[in-house]
Amino acid sequence: MNVVFVEPFFPANQRKFARALADAGATVIGIGEYPVESFDDQLKSCLYHYEQVPSVTDVEAMTRAVRWVQDKLWVDRLEATVEAHTLPAAQVREACTIPGTSVRTAWLCRDKPSMKEALRSAGVPTAASAAVSTAAQAHAFAETAGFPLVLKPRSAAGASGTVRVDDMAALDRALGVFGGQGVDSIAVEEFVEGHEGFYDTVAVDGQVALDFASHYYPNVLEAMRARWISPQFVSTNRIDTAPDYAELREMGRRVISALGIGTSATHMEWFFGPKGLKFSEIGCRPPGVGAWDLYSAGNDIDLYREWANAIVHGGTSTAPSRRFASGIVALRPDRDGHITGYSGADELQQRHGEWVIDAHLPPPGTPTQGVEAGYMANAYVRMRHPDYDTLRGMLDDVGRALHVYAQ
Repeated sequence: MNVVFVEPFFPANQRKFARALADAGATVIGIGEYPVESFDDQLKSCLYHYEQVPSVTDVEAMTRAVRWVQDKLWVDRLEATVEAHTLPAAQVREACTIPGTSVRTAWLCRDKPSMKEALRSAGVPTAASAAVSTAAQAHAFAETAGFPLVLKPRSAAGASGTVRVDDMAALDRALGVFGGQGVDSIAVEEFVEGHEGFYDTVAVDGQVALDFASHYYPNVLEAMRARWISPQFVSTNRIDTAPDYAELREMGRRVISALGIGTSATHMEWFFGPKGLKFSEIGCRPPGVGAWDLYSAGNDIDLYREWANAIVHGGTSTAPSRRFASGIVALRPDRDGHITGYSGADELQQRHGEWVIDAHLPPPGTPTQGVEAGYMANAYVRMRHPDYDTLRGMLDDVGRALHVYAQ
């Protein structure tokens, strides 16, 4: 099978997808923005051919590149695994008549108001939402739905650009910020109270072949706005045995069906609280922040290879073992600037070392990144343990005891 893979070089984990496709037996043609001279030998060995384009979100340039490839050999699939690339990739597929995720499906997975309208029509419980392009429309929604509300760009990934507002004055301030950024339409949603997590799948022909459930501690909006918090997310190994996950898995199947997802990775966000289980949003692509690495470490599986098997061979070959729960705790510097050092690492290694998957502790002198940059922006530790609750306790211990200093 000949597979065009979009942007194999950046971000760095893209190379894992290119490697997996090659290992699964695909002839991999890379198209990306970076010169091939930037690639290491391992990435070069995975690619049969590489085409550089000015931007992988430029549909015309991408279409020209893919048609050039099609003049040389048959293209069976075109795959993209970065959120911002999914809709342009679908448009190129349509222009070049390549099977895969459709423009309609990619659009519904990117545009949050349209997504939720489609899912509500299919009976999937979601927060009330609307697309608004004027202050009057936002005010009208607020008067109907009440506060608090959440505002976000219509096609943002995760919590990027997301703002919570608790009254009309805060709403107007947020609208001013979006207007100053040149945003002409945003998604406004009812704020859903409750615990937040995510549900990830590899689907084959519209059916879930592999799935994983993870939990945020605390919820993302809080985690990305408070420096003192060492946030974590944890993948459970109880998804097959705890009955509470049955409703989540059924919701995931209904979402995949309603949005017309065929063979693809998916990343779904959800809330559970006083109003029950509520769907938040979906990406028709793998999750970010190394979640697949955690799933692989916890389940004796190479999830990248299983995704590639789904693309190349039409199915997966290995079931998750559910042997370990696995998780990450993010460690924030005490201030912005440059990292100067750490404390507590040696003691934690003695207490929990056998359960550590890996740790990222940037050397002194490394510039810090803001807390809003995410779970892997500065320092982090990833761990696994057979017991979910024990793992949670160890991650809490790391978050309390391992300090990152900066000046």
